[in-house]
Amino acid sequence: MKKLLILLVMPLVFSCSSEGDSVEIGKKTSLEVNEVYDAGTVVKGEVIRAVFTVKNTGDHPLVFGEVRPSCSCTVADKPSKPIQPGASTKIIAKVNTANVSSKEVTKSVTIMTNTTPSTKVLIIKAKIK
Repeated sequence: MKKLLILLVMPLVFSCSSEGDSVEIGKKTSLEVNEVYDAGTVVKGEVIRAVFTVKNTGDHPLVFGEVRPSCSCTVADKPSKPIQPGASTKIIAKVNTANVSSKEVTKSVTIMTNTTPSTKVLIIKAKIK
């Protein structure tokens, strides 16, 4: 019985070889991004729309694992496809200032990618009038 099980399992093990796969898992790349978005002065209640342009400056596709806002008043999108070397994408973050109680707001969005270091913090700031 054991021999039969081994004979059935062995072809499955060897057929899962990663040779010839076109996906390069675990490859590190680099990126370039303006890390601070200054919205200037906004009216309380206004939604700030911060646009961050991210460029892949490395030799491998740039993959986003997660894009995490610092609080519930901030939402951000995550690129769904890898960014090829030399190409750019945009991360758009929106901050709702309706419940801000101070005269200034500073929010962050943390992006996690296949770079070294693997996290980068993007800052959104504005003055509230």
